[in-house]
Formats: sequence, structure tokens, C-alpha cells
Amino acid sequence: MSLPLTPLDWIALGVFVACWVVYALVVDRVPAIRARSVIAAMDEHRRRWMIAALLRDNRIADIAAIGNLMSSVSFLATSSILILGGLVAMLAAPDLGRRVVAAFPWSEVPNDAMWEVKIALLLLIFVNAFFELTWSLRQFNYVSILVMGMPQDPAATGAAEAAARLANRGARHFNTGLRSYYFGLAALAWIIHPVALIAASLLVLREVHRREFRSAARDALATGAVR
Repeated sequence: MSLPLTPLDWIALGVFVACWVVYALVVDRVPAIRARSVIAAMDEHRRRWMIAALLRDNRIADIAAIGNLMSSVSFLATSSILILGGLVAMLAAPDLGRRVVAAFPWSEVPNDAMWEVKIALLLLIFVNAFFELTWSLRQFNYVSILVMGMPQDPAATGAAEAAARLANRGARHFNTGLRSYYFGLAALAWIIHPVALIAASLLVLREVHRREFRSAARDALATGAVR
């Protein structure tokens, strides 16, 4: 069965995929580009944190900090489940959803098949967000165990490096899940019109790039990460 997409829908979907998937591949897989991101700057700070923890006998503050990270991840993971429940309800009640869409000016009210395709895209995005966030949550949980098991020995840098690598991977998956939220909001615009999807995808791409590479927070973190 062929998808009921118009040429404009295909173009909009192509722009959306390029903005999200291609951007993520370039930023996460090209070392020279990734090194200039806020994520890379934070990697070094987390490494310093784990090395500094070697000197502490009481690591309650370290565990509390990891708990704060886990709370943020857990909130978004739980929210993604609630969003998925809402999307399934929208899939089951297309008439009500289309009436809401029809209230927007210049909106293109989808038929049953198009409604299912657009909601299915949102379902895929937030399923991906859920898996990324829950994996991030588990990795931060592992980090807490590693931190409590590290010896109070400045020479035990191997244990600190292992904890830092795991914390950095947890942060990376958290960032990937967060991107799913951003581009999920862009995909929501497709329900209104394909042009709205194009505009929303470009806007989200601009904002994600600004925050990761051109924000004041990135500059401050990169300056502090210089050895």
C-alpha cells in the first residue's frame, strides 16, 4: 500500500529528516565538529568531577548530584509515556482531532490515512525519546554505583575515568532524547500543513545549533574546560 503523501508532504518530510537525522549524525559522529559543542565541553567537566571525587571520603554530595541528573531524565521519560498515551488517543479519535486542526487558519485538514501517518510519525519520535531517556537513566544509575565503589586514592584514575565515560554516555543519550522532544514539536506542525513542518524543522534546527555551538552557556563551559 502506497503512502497517501503529496509531493509537498515528501519535501517537508525530507527537510524534517535532514534537519534532525543528518544534523545529529554530523554533530555526534564528526570529531572535529563535536569537539566544539557544549556536550564535548561538559564531557571534560564530568571527567574532572570524577577525578575530584577520588579525594573525598564522604561522597553523599556526589550521589545527590547524580540523583538530580536522574530526576531530570526520569521526568522527561515519564512525560514521553504520557505523550504516547495522548497520541494513541488521537489516533483512535481522528474526527475530533481534525475538527481541532480545522480551527487553525490556513490549515490543511488531513483525511483518515494522512492523519494516521502524521500521528505515527509522532509516535515513532516519542518512542525513540523514551528509549534514549530510559537508557540514559540506567547509565546514571550505574555511575552512582561506580562512584560509591571508587577507592579514596588519587592514583585510582582508572576508576574515575570509567565513571566519567559512563556519565558522558548517559549525558549523550539524554541529549539525544531531548532532541527528540524538540523535533517532536516540529513534527506536530505537520498536522497543520506541510509548509508548517518545513518552517518548524528549520526553526528547531537553528535553535538546537545555537544552544549547542553558539550559546553563552557553551562559551562559559568551553572556557572552563580548557586544561
